[in-house]
Amino acid sequence: MEQLNRQSSYFSANEKITALYCRLSRDDELQGESNSIRNQKDILEKYALDMGFENLEFFVDDGYSGTNFDRPSWNKLNALIEDGKVENIIVKDMSRLGRDYLKVGFYTEVLFPDNDIRFIAINNGVDSNNQVENDLTPFINIFNEFYAKDTSKKIKAVFKAKGQSGKPLTTNPPYGYLKDKEDKNKWIVDEVAAETVKLIFNLCIKGFGPSQIACELKSRKIPTPAEHFKSIGLNFPVDTPEEECNWNPATIATILDREEYLGKVINFRTKRKSYKTKKSVDNPKSEWAIFDNVHEPIIDEETFDIVKRIRKTRRVRNSLGEMPALSGMLYCADCGAKLYQVRGKGWSRDKEYFVCASYRKQKGKCTSHQIKNIQVEEILLREIRKVTAFAKDHEEEFVDLVLKKKTSELNQVLRSQKKELEDSKDRIEKLDSIVQNLYEDNLEGKISDQRFEKMAKAYDEEENLLQKRIAELEETITKSQKEELNVESFLKLVRKYTDIKELDPEMIRIFVDKIYVEQSEKVPGTNLKKQTIWIYWNFIGKIDI
Repeated sequence: MEQLNRQSSYFSANEKITALYCRLSRDDELQGESNSIRNQKDILEKYALDMGFENLEFFVDDGYSGTNFDRPSWNKLNALIEDGKVENIIVKDMSRLGRDYLKVGFYTEVLFPDNDIRFIAINNGVDSNNQVENDLTPFINIFNEFYAKDTSKKIKAVFKAKGQSGKPLTTNPPYGYLKDKEDKNKWIVDEVAAETVKLIFNLCIKGFGPSQIACELKSRKIPTPAEHFKSIGLNFPVDTPEEECNWNPATIATILDREEYLGKVINFRTKRKSYKTKKSVDNPKSEWAIFDNVHEPIIDEETFDIVKRIRKTRRVRNSLGEMPALSGMLYCADCGAKLYQVRGKGWSRDKEYFVCASYRKQKGKCTSHQIKNIQVEEILLREIRKVTAFAKDHEEEFVDLVLKKKTSELNQVLRSQKKELEDSKDRIEKLDSIVQNLYEDNLEGKISDQRFEKMAKAYDEEENLLQKRIAELEETITKSQKEELNVESFLKLVRKYTDIKELDPEMIRIFVDKIYVEQSEKVPGTNLKKQTIWIYWNFIGKIDI
């Protein structure tokens, strides 16, 4: 038999082709050689030549799911159909065309007939020129889709079991790690990339934002993740930038948010809405599976927590340059709003001040709470030195002081929350009784149906709100009871920074969570004013030495 040239052929504008279509997915590969592209080609070629079809051309999609119709060769064939250049389409069986009942039905019942195309599925005995045989086609399509759905369920079950066992589900580990050659489910530290990850976190603590970090890495000629992977012979699906060492700020932001650098494996971050689509959607954090101490950490807990706080209060650059070190750190002690940084072009540092954002937006809504930057900085430097010195010289006493104070505050909050929880539950019981009485009054004709429906609806809405609040309170109380004060993390900072001589954005954010500023008050009998600020330290909260 004369062998058919299996490459795409040329044909004249007046000639129509017989398209021999082959498709193979990864799932099909598991069934062995019967569905291989080679086998499909042999079957299609022999059938077409035996039946006398001419002007044959192969269209091959290797590695594409039957539920996905966005395939290169299929798209090329569709374009030829639109141009009226296809006379026949032959496939090994209906599942090669696809495993989506509705889409396959559209092609076989609408598109092909409208374009006078003869469709043949050899193994299923389907031929559009034989109407009797075609009556079975819809049922074949349904079974093919059922197969795809069933296969998807089985794969999901395996995937879920693996994810719940603590093995990472990601195809590639995050930048900074590599797969262990001896165990693909284990990550090992990529020393070169890990140093870059540490640098990114340190630059963030120093006050650099993602864009500034990207510029700094570029200036130091540090390769991007894609360039790094390529240099060590790995082909990760990451685009290589046109310009060398041109880091994307979004990549920096992603690195700063990844808890995997703490030694964790986090599975089920995303999911697919349907087996018919590859598009992923984010899962709520409550559905994540988080496993601690799975691999060697690159970033310690203290550094990660500090960066997390910094990114919540980012310092934004404007026309006057980057905002001062305290920007985003100060809050109004009365209304809780952030204090707004006020400065002007050509101003010296001693003129810059903060003012309550609520007061600035609407006069009378709150008082100004105005305070100068240098005043806060002077107090802050003094307090940091005082607290760290006491913690260093009297460690046991410091720990005891912090724990007693925080335990007292926590107990006070818990008492308040538990009281509200009990009141909410009592109110729901009372509402049930009220609604029952309303129902009886309605049956006896004491109140009209319209009045009953209106009152019952109002009570139902109140009960729904109470149920939500109860759920919130129960969750909050559970978290509060489990909350452990991380005094040791604060002490690690104290031991690390022993001689603090001046303030900078890095030092402020390492030690301070937030600062509350009270309204200034006149000192009786003098022309002086006094103003109080409350410093909340990272890991230990507010503490008085």
